[in-house]
Amino acid sequence: MPAPLQIALRAGQLLFAVITLALVGNVVDEAFAGNSSSINFALFVSILDFVFVLYGIAAIFFESLAFGFVGPSIDAVLAIFTFIAGTVLAAKLGVHSCGNQVIISPSLDNRALIANDVQKSYIRSNPLTNGSNNPGKRCHELQAATAFYWFALPLFVTSAALAFMGSGSSFKGRGGIRRGGPSMSQV
Repeated sequence: MPAPLQIALRAGQLLFAVITLALVGNVVDEAFAGNSSSINFALFVSILDFVFVLYGIAAIFFESLAFGFVGPSIDAVLAIFTFIAGTVLAAKLGVHSCGNQVIISPSLDNRALIANDVQKSYIRSNPLTNGSNNPGKRCHELQAATAFYWFALPLFVTSAALAFMGSGSSFKGRGGIRRGGPSMSQV
């Protein structure tokens, strides 16, 4: 019988994988000038999360699909990739509001800003948000995807930790003092 905690973790992982896949997939779909490698990596991670979470759900119900350390290793790799995707998107987006239309550089004086020759829109100058007919929407979608990667990360870490602790029991009895009944040579 599958553990309720495993089912809850996998359901949460699947939910966040579908949400990030939809958000990043829409960003890729609406691009007219190509996408940054960061966005392509985020899409790759979303697809990887989705496929292997489905495998994890199947392995809960069909134990013949669970092969020793394969499941925990997959969870660990997904946790690492999800962390990287969340970090890369957060770093490349920066901490700006998607409605922030002006970047004010502290090195410029007010006369240059008034002359309007150095004002740049954040969403048009950022390499992740630029490249769409609606960069504000693209910015919001990428910020939401970043948040959902971070929401998914503890689920993958918890799932990997529980899986490694559960699969570690297969090493009991190897080496050390033998426990149990006598072997054939002792009879």
